[in-house]
Amino acid sequence: MLTIKNLTVKFPSRFGDFTAIEDVDMTIKPGEIHGLVGESGAGKSTVGAAAIGLLQSPGYVSNGTLTLGNTDLRTLTLAQAHKVRGDRISMIFQDPQTSLNPLMTIEDQLIETIQAHSDASISTARKRAVYLLEEIGIKNAAQRIKAYPHQFSGGMRQRVVIALAVSTDPELIIADEPTTALDVAVQSQVLDLIQRLAKERQIAFMLITHDIGVIAQVADRVTVMRKGRVIETGNTAQVLGTPKHSYTQALMDAVPPLDRKIDRFRVPDAGDTVSTLGDFAENWLLKGQLHDLTGLSLKNLTVRFAGPRTSFFRKPPPYIALDDVTLNIKPGSIMGLVGESGSGKSTLAKTITGLITPSHGTMTLGDTALPFGKSRSRHHLSRQLVQMVFQDPYSSLNSRHRVGDILTEPLWFYGFIKDAKEREKLAASMLSLVGMQPDAITKYPHQFSGGQRQRIAVARALLARPRFLICDEPTSALDVSIQAEILNLLKELQTKFGLTILFISHNLAVVRQMADETAVLRNGKIEEVGETHAVYTTPKAEYTKSLLALTPVMPTYCKI
Repeated sequence: MLTIKNLTVKFPSRFGDFTAIEDVDMTIKPGEIHGLVGESGAGKSTVGAAAIGLLQSPGYVSNGTLTLGNTDLRTLTLAQAHKVRGDRISMIFQDPQTSLNPLMTIEDQLIETIQAHSDASISTARKRAVYLLEEIGIKNAAQRIKAYPHQFSGGMRQRVVIALAVSTDPELIIADEPTTALDVAVQSQVLDLIQRLAKERQIAFMLITHDIGVIAQVADRVTVMRKGRVIETGNTAQVLGTPKHSYTQALMDAVPPLDRKIDRFRVPDAGDTVSTLGDFAENWLLKGQLHDLTGLSLKNLTVRFAGPRTSFFRKPPPYIALDDVTLNIKPGSIMGLVGESGSGKSTLAKTITGLITPSHGTMTLGDTALPFGKSRSRHHLSRQLVQMVFQDPYSSLNSRHRVGDILTEPLWFYGFIKDAKEREKLAASMLSLVGMQPDAITKYPHQFSGGQRQRIAVARALLARPRFLICDEPTSALDVSIQAEILNLLKELQTKFGLTILFISHNLAVVRQMADETAVLRNGKIEEVGETHAVYTTPKAEYTKSLLALTPVMPTYCKI
């Protein structure tokens, strides 16, 4: 189906050509799911972009062959490449929200795609669009097809993107991180759909992902990449069961196990996370512990949002995002919070920080009652003591500010240090504490990788001298090796400074490693809460059992 030989892609710059991938070989057969794994920057997405002809300018293929069946993809004209790109090769991108036009209904987008690659009439295209939505598992497709993308959940949007990719009957689909931002339930549904399409339609898939568990679950063959080169390739059971390269084994070691808790993750080429340059920041944080270990108590917390209006004369019933939530987080502990998308996890985090106002209930931080929403002034003590690390560090860091300005802002806002040079010295030391070079303070967020930006976000939160830290999906967009580094860092910091942490994630294996206690949230209600080992080994709620059953696990043949 697809043959890649000696593929080399370069990106010219004023400093010379940067080689993104070099001498890459890969073959994908009809009906085969071929996994492409490696850490961020390995060149996985570049291989997919080169195959479909979507290399970002000024990147170009400098050497090698790309053959789809008997067609040499490198010799095609722009018009021919455009036709192949729709008729024979399709792509599923990581974020379905940005892949779909927010101003067009699902129906219009499907019809447009079908008609662009066939002579079908509007009525015929619509019938096929409805059929495709039914085939990918969307109920009441004839009615739901009239909806806009924002009216669908993340999992349903990803299904629509898959329907768009399948609508032209392609021979090959390149799926670039199609399940990264999905919870385990929706991820399982999407992976089942990919397997069914490969088996029933004999569509070949290039599955690009950093999730080794997903590869072990669905891929027939796997190629491991590092720094633009292929490390090893072969049958999935062979590569994961008896890896030839130490890097492949290190990637597998970085995968958090679901059945047990480990003290520390093994990270490829990792040195010490904390250097002696961070001693100044460490001492400053320890001196600032003016309060005892601080726990959080939530009682009967309820959040309601206005429902969609269907009639001008009738007030819509409210949507209950959190329903009578009661939760106690012990001082100095980590509470894991799991649940599928839409269960209310992020709503709970934003309510605690005062970004959302609950309808009723109480929140207590230590001995201090937390005011609701806007009634909590900017200078209320809880604004300092409760800090948050968000899922996407790129959007949570000001892109127009240097890292030094981002880190020193809490210091002057809370009045910790008046001297500008002392603030900069502390910020540089804090960067060392979280495992980064101090000279990073002169750079901008876009000049760092996702894992480095998340370290900066952690450093910024710590510079407020918090006692309670909320981590909302802090590693969901990171590859396994970078995820392992961030999790090791959070463990070290929590132990050293006695932080109380609410750790939110849809990855149950990650929560298994981090949390002392785990709460399971569903439809705004607490289904189960208890000591983490007990929740994972002897769950009481049926919903918890189903989440655990859906979580991808490494096969027994893997050496981890």
